[in-house]
Amino acid sequence: MLKSMRKTITQIYEVQNPREAEALGTIGIDHIGSVLTDETSWKNSDILETIQVSRQTGARGTLIPLLQNRTTLFRALDYYHPDIVHFCEALSPFPAEQDETIRACDAMLNLQMDVKNRYPQIEVMRSLSVPQTGWLKTNELAGNILSFAKRLAPFSDYFLIDTLLVQAKTVSRQPVSGYVGITGKICDWNLAKIVIENSPLPVILAGGLSAENVYNAVRSLKPAGVDSCTQTNAYDQNGHPVRFKKDMEKVRLFVQEVRRADLRLLEYSSPDKQSNITENTRLSPP
Repeated sequence: MLKSMRKTITQIYEVQNPREAEALGTIGIDHIGSVLTDETSWKNSDILETIQVSRQTGARGTLIPLLQNRTTLFRALDYYHPDIVHFCEALSPFPAEQDETIRACDAMLNLQMDVKNRYPQIEVMRSLSVPQTGWLKTNELAGNILSFAKRLAPFSDYFLIDTLLVQAKTVSRQPVSGYVGITGKICDWNLAKIVIENSPLPVILAGGLSAENVYNAVRSLKPAGVDSCTQTNAYDQNGHPVRFKKDMEKVRLFVQEVRRADLRLLEYSSPDKQSNITENTRLSPP
């Protein structure tokens, strides 16, 4: 009997209008993500329609609320009714910052408990911060990340690994202050692999993923899903990515490479074949 094909979740951010959502659903994206960027103008009819259209295509509507006020957050969830709410505050894995990070983690846990109690139908995704390559004591960093995962798992449904910008073993300013993501940079895949393999929940891999490297990412790390934002954006005339505008051809190629990797993993799962990647292999994107 043939084993069923593994299907890696595909997730695309930042989608803010229903026309793009419809196109992404047609391409076959599983999670279509939107972002609330402003506390004072959190109600946006285009984003509401984007979530509704995403659901109509068979995808799931995901919402990142960059909102500090808890009352505003709950009003937003009442208004949008997303399938998934995604929290992406940065959590430093570095030992020198653990006291502060643990306090932040406890506050996040308290918030997620409230969200789960109020909105049991909405799933929760929580970002985990993984730095770029070049750091020693990978196992220690992984242990700290997994300790956050263990704390947050009872009130989460997914984790998402994203790239943390770091300078001199201290978390540097992120593209959006206080949050992890939209760097367009690849995280340390060796560290990510440890987290993926030991996480209590499914893990989606993000951070600089594109059609050029997602095949290797899926084959090497075997995450539950893969996420792309910056690397599937349209580019301006100066070669810079344009936020909130997707390049559908890049997205199509991204999905094509994910499905090609899924097929190859199915082939290698046969008893007479084995992957050429072992636990001792150092991983690096192309």
